[in-house]
Amino acid sequence: MATVTRENIGLLNDKLVVTVTKEEYFPSFEKTLKNYSKQANIPGFRKGMVPAGMVKKMYGPGLFTEEVIRNIEKGLNEYLAAEKLDIFAQPLPLPNGDFRPSLDNPTDYTFEFEVGLKPAFEIALSKVKAPYYRVKAAAEMINEEVERLQSRFGKLSEPETVTTDDNVLNLTFEESDAAGTVAEGALKKENSLLVKYFSEAIRPRLMGLKKDDSLTLQLNEAFAEKERNWIIGDLGLKDDPAAGEKYFRLTLTKVGLVEKRELNEEFFKEAFPGKDIQTEADFRAEVEKEIQTYWDRQSTNQLHHHLYHVLLDETKMDLPESFLKKWLATSGEKAKSAEQVEAEYPTFNNQLRWTLITDKIIRDNNLDVTPEELKDSFRQQVLSYFGSMSLADGNLEWLDQYIDSLMKDEQQVDSTYRKLVTEKVFTWAEQQVKKEEKEVSPEEFIKMNEEHQHHHH
Repeated sequence: MATVTRENIGLLNDKLVVTVTKEEYFPSFEKTLKNYSKQANIPGFRKGMVPAGMVKKMYGPGLFTEEVIRNIEKGLNEYLAAEKLDIFAQPLPLPNGDFRPSLDNPTDYTFEFEVGLKPAFEIALSKVKAPYYRVKAAAEMINEEVERLQSRFGKLSEPETVTTDDNVLNLTFEESDAAGTVAEGALKKENSLLVKYFSEAIRPRLMGLKKDDSLTLQLNEAFAEKERNWIIGDLGLKDDPAAGEKYFRLTLTKVGLVEKRELNEEFFKEAFPGKDIQTEADFRAEVEKEIQTYWDRQSTNQLHHHLYHVLLDETKMDLPESFLKKWLATSGEKAKSAEQVEAEYPTFNNQLRWTLITDKIIRDNNLDVTPEELKDSFRQQVLSYFGSMSLADGNLEWLDQYIDSLMKDEQQVDSTYRKLVTEKVFTWAEQQVKKEEKEVSPEEFIKMNEEHQHHHH
């Protein structure tokens, strides 16, 4: 068995010196060479009848070097297993100019490796106070969502002329001059817009228009800032600082109108299939529940983002930086320069620390994801994707077959497992901190969330 000695060379950074003797590797080399002689296929000789001396001369040096290296690696791996060293990645071989295996002079060989050791650290959240911002579903939100659902499930008609802010206009945008003259090869783009997306000053000019009518508008004049930025992006002009000053001839290709649904039982069943909603009051209560669920999820996401940074910023641990930078420089398909390593290391450091933190939480608290939880997650994903259509005939045999196929996809299983176990990590973290709830408006929540995200970038 190879001899291994261990020497500390830095913070959580050790050197392992592996030595193999001739007595350890030479017998296996001779056995390998003998087997190779039996299998060698050399022109002019029958298989298995090649002179041993010729095989040794032709292939011996390479086989000898391979056998020495194999014994070194075997000794290293046996040592790591026996000592139970918790290391990062794989040992890095150190430069060894004396390592020149020679079949003519078999001797003892020594090879040196460098390892980075994982740190010991503690996670303490009991004294952490975490803000939890609760957004209450307001009457205005409920009214807007009811109207949106009425339009979403409404019936589309095609009136001859534009008569209301709720008309849908199919338009062809063509870049032009102020008089509406379109140059050859000018920018041209199709789009669909509600009349209400245009500025209030322009809307009267749209009333009475019918198919094939056109008008020329300047983007700054035609749209308010929010809608204008969206239109400019759709036209591919977001990098043009003068985009808002451009003129376009807009040609109407179709007029549409969504007739809102009446608030009746038929509509309630379409909007919320599988739920016995018979009255407008129950319908609005369900809408309020859906809105509240959405905002509660946003609040939880914000809390988790906060806890992520608390865990990352407040968990103190040492890392073998020198070793990790060497590993980062050599671990990819192409070696990285010192400048590249320095640029990438801060992000790599955070990712590594987060992995160590979550691994410890999972290990110390026996967090795991069962096959049943994986299947249930797949089921929810599929039903969410297919929606009410998947429940229409009540036959869900196809669903079980589809989930079974997903459970055999290693990539899908791994991705879903990571998502679920990460949720469990954050659920555990929530239980350790003191949540301080505060009710805020949607506008306040969005602003605070943006400020929080900006602070951590």
